[in-house]
Amino acid sequence: MTSNSFMPTTDGGKANLLDHAATTLPHYAAILEVTNEDLTSLQADALAFRYILKSLGDIQAYAHHLTEYKNILRDGSTATIGWTVPPMLVEPMPPAVNSGIIPRLSTLVAHLKSHKNYTSAIGLALGVIGTTTVEDPSTWKPILSAQNKAGHPIIGWTKGAAAAIEIWVDRGDGAGFSFLTINTEPNTNDTQPLPATSAIWKYKAIYRLHDEQVGQWSDVLSVTVGV
Repeated sequence: MTSNSFMPTTDGGKANLLDHAATTLPHYAAILEVTNEDLTSLQADALAFRYILKSLGDIQAYAHHLTEYKNILRDGSTATIGWTVPPMLVEPMPPAVNSGIIPRLSTLVAHLKSHKNYTSAIGLALGVIGTTTVEDPSTWKPILSAQNKAGHPIIGWTKGAAAAIEIWVDRGDGAGFSFLTINTEPNTNDTQPLPATSAIWKYKAIYRLHDEQVGQWSDVLSVTVGV
């Protein structure tokens, strides 16, 4: 089970969170002992960030249309067009704020969560509780890759939430797959002496958790050695 940050990854998502927090936090200001200064700062930050996103979107749209017009002027078109009108900044312009809107929001949220009266219900209401992802080990499947170090294969893999990986190898000698190693950290260097002539070694792997195999075997990876 993994927890994801409450903070959205997109600017639009961040603006939505700021708007929501700015309108919702006043309802919990008394119980969480939020100062008027903090509320005013949050509301100003929300206004400023929403304003700059709107202004940027208008300007980017204008730049797109202006580029299209430039291309028509340069290359010709049957359409009759005129100059595009630059956008005007929306009025009224909100008060300027100091840089660092999102760090300020993160600091405020951390302060709220440390308050003795904070509850998960309040966090949900404010939108500052991240989602929880439940990992299903039965679906885990390693993806193997190969590099070369002094002629020896290095089997690349990622660890993810697993404790380790178990790797087996088939050296093309008719013996089939046999156990190679268990590693807890990527990647795996196969130090077996190289054959005198070119050969194909095949590798497969499966993740381990709590000292047991979990999930599915990887696809077989074939590596040419001995050249």
